[in-house]
Amino acid sequence: MAAICVNVAAAAVTGPKASALQGGAGATAAAAATTTTTTTTRTRPSRNGVHASHISCSSSSSTFAAPGFCNIARRRTPAIRHSSSRKILCAQDLAEQIKEMKAAEKRWESQVKEGKVKSLTAKEAGYAIQLSNYSFLDVRPSTEHSKVYVKDSIWIPIYDVDKSLDPGTLLKKLSNFSMGGWWSGLPLMKYNERFMPDVVAQIPKSANLIVGCQKGLRSLAACEQLYKAGYRNLYWLNGGFDAVQEGDLEKEGSQPFNFAGIGGMSEFLGWTDVQRAEAAKQGITYRALLFARLLGVILAVDLFFLGAQRLGHYFQQLRQ
Repeated sequence: MAAICVNVAAAAVTGPKASALQGGAGATAAAAATTTTTTTTRTRPSRNGVHASHISCSSSSSTFAAPGFCNIARRRTPAIRHSSSRKILCAQDLAEQIKEMKAAEKRWESQVKEGKVKSLTAKEAGYAIQLSNYSFLDVRPSTEHSKVYVKDSIWIPIYDVDKSLDPGTLLKKLSNFSMGGWWSGLPLMKYNERFMPDVVAQIPKSANLIVGCQKGLRSLAACEQLYKAGYRNLYWLNGGFDAVQEGDLEKEGSQPFNFAGIGGMSEFLGWTDVQRAEAAKQGITYRALLFARLLGVILAVDLFFLGAQRLGHYFQQLRQ
């Protein structure tokens, strides 16, 4: 599961998941075939430290000899320069975030290779909990933990749903929803500042501790912090709860473990990998249910547009 800017994510890093911003300075006017236009560019530093281009133009044809053409271009240049600078900064920020995320993933995975964290399959984790009295730390957010969790596990999320209502957070929530949250069901996440203090308060550093999340990435991030805090008997649930099969772990909750990471419209319509796999097992009944939901959505959209059209006609009649 995840957030997506990444979101990132998102999800391991919030949120969620992010998208690149693309744009240009705009198209220049088309001229006749015989027109020759010369454009010169000189670069100077702007106030915010980003180099911007100042454009000047000249024309050798009467087609572009209309008075004020170059002046108009010059007047628009500051706005174009400012817009381009912001887009460049956004693209640079996104590229930097992606680079940092890849470096973090590589660092987290190296913990297993170096032996700081031992990898366990879901079945091995189940045996360790039942036979060797290992503790299980669930670091998933509340949206996933509330659906299903390991019996007698300790739940301390490393990231959880951001419930703040300040204008900046509301804007981020709107962006997260519009950038795919409506489809995946992943809300805006934030880092839990109480994660390490709560872990230290509840779990002794000598404990044999299995750490798990939905997909296996956030649990590796948690293991890094736990190792730095002095925990040395760390075990990682390889693949997260998405890799858990029925019977591997004793659970609390009605849903399968791998269903906890889905949501939104994709879950409602059944357009997720886990639901397609479930449909293959259960057969025609499960497929018919999902198909009925799809028809319901199509009918609801049709009714909405029909109602909007009639409402528009009604307001037109009132004006007349």
